[in-house]
Amino acid sequence: MEEAVRSTRNGDTVTVTLCNPAKRNSLSLDVLRALTAAFGDASSTDATGIILAAEGPVFSAGHNFGEMKGASFEDAHELFSVCSALMQMIHTVPQPVVARVHALATAAGCQLVATCDLAVAARSASFAIPGGKGGLFCHTPLVAVARSLTPKRALEMAMTGDAISAETALQWGFVNEVVDDESLDDAVTNLLARATRGSRTSKALGKKTYWEQVAMGEADAYSFASAVMAEAVTGAPAQEGISAFLDKRHPDFGGM
Repeated sequence: MEEAVRSTRNGDTVTVTLCNPAKRNSLSLDVLRALTAAFGDASSTDATGIILAAEGPVFSAGHNFGEMKGASFEDAHELFSVCSALMQMIHTVPQPVVARVHALATAAGCQLVATCDLAVAARSASFAIPGGKGGLFCHTPLVAVARSLTPKRALEMAMTGDAISAETALQWGFVNEVVDDESLDDAVTNLLARATRGSRTSKALGKKTYWEQVAMGEADAYSFASAVMAEAVTGAPAQEGISAFLDKRHPDFGGM
């Protein structure tokens, strides 16, 4: 198989790129495993941020139907399990992950965008989980989409299967920003720069804690977050930040 996923580093940022436009950047089992490896490799570096990007006329068309035609339950379950593990892994890497969406993201491709911590879309982008108008409802994509939208909006996408524009995605809170196509790279770089300032250690703990507590009930979430914050406040990053604030100076985290 030709390279379908490419990782590059520029300064403190790792960019993971879907680069198989001939197959509409479909998420075959091999591609899902390559993405998992790429995010795993990036997570173990000293990079401060990760960009998920794609090449070609489609950001990602989701799962490859050719791979699923005639599949056994065991093969299908492996495919969706590997996909689900990737999505959960993205929430565990310490760096903020920003989706750079330049075109249509559909089905599991839309799921991938919803899973990223942040997302910036070009005006030409659109988003869909189209199984509702076909024969295979988008059960697993809806897990991620439902955590990015209100129930009514998530179910509207899932039940109608209609694509929503980048502007609608912004209004619904599915993406953080929509910009002209030619400004997409600058907007992604700007958002990532703002999302990665401060203590790397504190940011990584903040991301980890968010994705854990958001699935809890309110009482459990407060109990969990209170314990995490009590421990964090005793650590070096928090103490440096507090001291800098009280001393009216810029903090020096020194790589913390």
